[in-house]
Amino acid sequence: MGAIKVHEFITLDGCIGAPMWTFEYPFTDEMMASLAAITGSASAILLGRTTWVEMGPAWSARSDADDPGVPFFNNSPKHVVSGSLTSSEGWDNSHLIGAYDVDTLRGLKADTDGDIYVSGSGTLVRAMLADGLVDELHLFVYPVALGTGPKLFPEGTENALNLLGCEAYTNQVVHLTYGPRSA
Repeated sequence: MGAIKVHEFITLDGCIGAPMWTFEYPFTDEMMASLAAITGSASAILLGRTTWVEMGPAWSARSDADDPGVPFFNNSPKHVVSGSLTSSEGWDNSHLIGAYDVDTLRGLKADTDGDIYVSGSGTLVRAMLADGLVDELHLFVYPVALGTGPKLFPEGTENALNLLGCEAYTNQVVHLTYGPRSA
């Protein structure tokens, strides 16, 4: 049984929507190493419908020469949480697991050798946080405030977390790692 490790690009005011605002901050070797460490222990990917639909064409069109992450993203089993998709064709090794169900995800976690990597997938991540399924939450915080947009923690949401680590990069981005609050 592995851990569920979530990775999000996020603004100072908590927005996680389409991260076009990241383009002003060059992706550094430090960030690449941090993401490689997160994905390095993962043997599977878990995505919500929207993120899977958006990421599939981007990753499946890349070659190993384009990006060192290509083998992981294209070869790993991808589990897609969706109550509306009827097919997972189009991105190799993708499998529909149906609508969000906490017991299904607990079973996936128990049956997976290695960790499970999650990127984006805001609706899925919010539900997993509420249900205590996230073992590590990796927030790459960009020095930008948007004022509007989808939030990781919408108003009225309560989540108590423990800080597991933090690092600052030369491009002004900060990587904060959180885990569940110990009782």
